[in-house]
Amino acid sequence: MAGRTEYYDDPDAPEPNSLVVAASAVVTDDAGRILLQRRRDNGLWALPGGGMDMGDSLPGTAVREVKEETGLDVEITGLVGTYTDPRHVIAYSDGEVRRQFNVCFTARVTGGRPALSDESTELRFVAPGDLDALPMHHTQRLRLGHYLEGRERPYLG
Repeated sequence: MAGRTEYYDDPDAPEPNSLVVAASAVVTDDAGRILLQRRRDNGLWALPGGGMDMGDSLPGTAVREVKEETGLDVEITGLVGTYTDPRHVIAYSDGEVRRQFNVCFTARVTGGRPALSDESTELRFVAPGDLDALPMHHTQRLRLGHYLEGRERPYLG
């Protein structure tokens, strides 16, 4: 698996060479805890998500990525927001330097069993009060913060 380095508002960040449409999901359990995975490529905690395939819808991408990365079946229940900040750049060790257009949804578990994928080293449902203690890129914290604010309207950024 390729290594990954995230940059934000960094003048030393490499120039992007691809634009990827992606979806992520805030999946919660009945206790209000949030499903996170510890990424194998950078060791940071993150929401499940990934790039859209040509045959996918964005909500379908979120459902597929959650299943692939966590083993859980989910249904989309809402929209946290859109995240398209050009200052966020992701560089991979294979040479791809990505600008990502991410749409973050809310979702609930409908089935499946928690299972690690080759993209993660750990899965955990985390109580909102415990999020600050986890190492996480600030763009993930931004999405989680918008979710936890219980916004009336989705974040558009």
